[in-house]
Amino acid sequence: MNEKKIKLCATNEVQEFVKAASDCNFDINMHYERAIVDAKSFLGVLSLGLAKIVTVKYGGSNHTFESVLQKYVVA
Repeated sequence: MNEKKIKLCATNEVQEFVKAASDCNFDINMHYERAIVDAKSFLGVLSLGLAKIVTVKYGGSNHTFESVLQKYVVA
């Protein structure tokens, strides 16, 4: 299971992230405090709120998804 912390600050960033996640054939979840949402759901990701550091957990490999994910990784 891979895990990264990211921050999405605008709806266009959420849209890009969800599109990349939707193209993957493995589960991708986003965690913020106690909430867990499917990263392939635009409304689910928005429900976590913008400009918050969230944890993304995924169990597969997709170069395009990981490239998009890397754009939003925080230290």
